[in-house]
Amino acid sequence: MTYRPSLLEIFLFQVIIWLGLWLLTDYVATLLTLAVGAIVLAVLVIAMLAELVERSKVPRRYFSIMALSLLAIIVAAGIYVSIFDGKLAFLEQ
Repeated sequence: MTYRPSLLEIFLFQVIIWLGLWLLTDYVATLLTLAVGAIVLAVLVIAMLAELVERSKVPRRYFSIMALSLLAIIVAAGIYVSIFDGKLAFLEQ
């Protein structure tokens, strides 16, 4: 018997991890948000374009998880910035 988490559980888990990173160190979180966000977006766009050109056996769930991963990054950054009124510690010093 295998456990297959729902899309909501995956999204919430990612948001919690990203918020933990943001609370731990906002400088590293900013760098990772920009880098990982750009990579996830690029992979998602390329995969969707490849899917349009030629249908593959990649399940629909892959695209959903990739989109939710990008959304989780944006939501976590937005929550952190809204809580601290846009003030990042590394910019204040």
